[in-house]
Amino acid sequence: MNKIQSYQQDDSNPQVRQLAAILFADMTGYTAMMQEDEHKAKTLRNRQKLALENFIPSYNGKIIQYFGDGTLSLFDSAIDAVKAAVEIQQELQKDPKVQLRIGIHAGEVVLDNDGIYGDCVNLASRIESLAVPGSVFISDKVYDEVRNHKDIRTVSMGKFALKNVNRQVDVYAIASENLVIPTAVQMDAKTGSEKTIAVLPFVNMSNDPENEYFSDGISEEILNALTRVDGIRVTSRTSSFSFKGKQDDVRQIGMKLGVSAVLEGSVRKSGKRVRITAQLINTADGYHIWSEVFDSNLEDIFEIQDEISLKILNRLKENFAPVTNHDPIIKPATGNIDAYNLYLKGLYHWNKSKPEEIRIAIQDFNSAIQLDPQFADPYCALSYCYSYMGSAGLMEPTEAFARAKDHTLKAISIDSNHANAHLSLAAISFFHHWDFEGTALSLQKAMELNLNSAFINQIHGWLLIAKGEFTKAIEKMEQALLLDPLSLPLLTNLADAYSFAGRFDDALRQYDKVIELDPTFRRAFEGKGMLYLAMGDYEKAIHFSELYHQLVGNPQKGLSTLGHAYAMAGYTDKTMAIIETLNERQKKEPGIPLHMDLAFIYAGLKDYDNAFYHLNKTYESRVGIACLGMIFCVRYPMMNELRTDQRFKRLTEKMDL
Repeated sequence: MNKIQSYQQDDSNPQVRQLAAILFADMTGYTAMMQEDEHKAKTLRNRQKLALENFIPSYNGKIIQYFGDGTLSLFDSAIDAVKAAVEIQQELQKDPKVQLRIGIHAGEVVLDNDGIYGDCVNLASRIESLAVPGSVFISDKVYDEVRNHKDIRTVSMGKFALKNVNRQVDVYAIASENLVIPTAVQMDAKTGSEKTIAVLPFVNMSNDPENEYFSDGISEEILNALTRVDGIRVTSRTSSFSFKGKQDDVRQIGMKLGVSAVLEGSVRKSGKRVRITAQLINTADGYHIWSEVFDSNLEDIFEIQDEISLKILNRLKENFAPVTNHDPIIKPATGNIDAYNLYLKGLYHWNKSKPEEIRIAIQDFNSAIQLDPQFADPYCALSYCYSYMGSAGLMEPTEAFARAKDHTLKAISIDSNHANAHLSLAAISFFHHWDFEGTALSLQKAMELNLNSAFINQIHGWLLIAKGEFTKAIEKMEQALLLDPLSLPLLTNLADAYSFAGRFDDALRQYDKVIELDPTFRRAFEGKGMLYLAMGDYEKAIHFSELYHQLVGNPQKGLSTLGHAYAMAGYTDKTMAIIETLNERQKKEPGIPLHMDLAFIYAGLKDYDNAFYHLNKTYESRVGIACLGMIFCVRYPMMNELRTDQRFKRLTEKMDL
């Protein structure tokens, strides 16, 4: 870009007009961090400053202004600005990581002794505010200059109406290594006016720590009630409860969860009396929107929960936009408070997600049913428990899923509008019966009753993958993540969906993100091994499949991806050793069919007779999670050779795919 000098109106303050690329960089969360840990905040700010001062001049740029925790820089070349931004972000993604947003626009600016001016400066600032930590966003003007550059890849974020800008602006994210690319749904949440809230776990203030189940249960019941209200996005339990016992600033929580408000509080239970303190807090500034103390008898717990929920909605009306819902949000699910107490205890154990805790939960739910046989919630909860037992190999799958379905249907017979029961029926139809039409019908009913369920979107995403509708599947997985943004399984599912769609670079970035968040989350290593198989990089596939097998921690489990990778790489002896190991396990555990694992390995050996033998056995047994394995075989790119066989066509016809 060429500099254009203007006439000087004031000799003491000469103005210069210049065509330039404007780079705004801003460190997110700095103010909150200063209040929490001043030393850490200053250390990260200095690290950011050093990176900017190193890389900006290296690409012929100049830092024009420092403002708080951000900077404004100018470049003669848009390409140089983008390259500098990429290097800055890649450096700051290393530990200790700095949460930096960068936005770049190009156009004419005016400089004088007092600073820099022009519409282009405003537009660059608006684009930076759209970005997420770790990303580089550019305007359409910058995109026009860099789109033919072989070393610069971009992803469209869509069109945006920006404040004080008289046109819609196309915005793009730079897709270089280690840079963050937000999903379309995340961008919608960032820019929309949607009402958003997270319900944090209420603190147990009772003298007895055993009452923690009650405070957790009250929080979850209010959360579930709010999910049934149209027009409000409520963060799922997994993400909200990840802050339990932590002292995170609500502004940081709001940023991590993408919500405008959080509800927190405490519960004190003593005998038949209960005191609940609730506080609604604005995450933008940390100020209280509303707080109140509720004292009551335990028998009135449903009325208290409903009153809290309604007052939250009224405050959301005042602070965000109208909410049209006049019916009671929480209706008494049982007239027996002891049955309700047992149900909350069961939920507490269920949410620990460990086999021994699930067994305790089953006892509590059954005890609740004995006290009130017309209480739908524990029946529904039992259906999830038995589905878990069947999928995890803790119970013979056919029996487990039969029990799960019976309890689901009982819950629906008591309450035909029980959203979680319809969702449970959808999951059973999908994972056990492989009834995709039935899955769709149950999902539709569940969605009509509750639009705020991450699990509904997750199951819907897998159903769309089964049908080969990958773009729609990605949208559903993104919607699930919007509701449960800290869920590692959902983050991994999105990576899986990218893999099915052939978006391998996006999948790789997503798996790496999960591994960075939790280096022991084994599903991400399995997915990454599968991804490298699809990409034809068998040595890397072996490496990550071996890491997955090690994390599983059982010499006879977690072997199917590794066996397939060995086969594709030509390590036949190692492949046959794994087949032998699986056959030995099958003899010891006849109730846990391993046909899907064996089919996958034989497909790698190109022994299609054995592969189809075990695929058909898998179809006949219909064992829980094997449904996903069958979908992998039907839809995954690396199984193309298998799909040319007529037996494959017959199998997919039986599966109604």
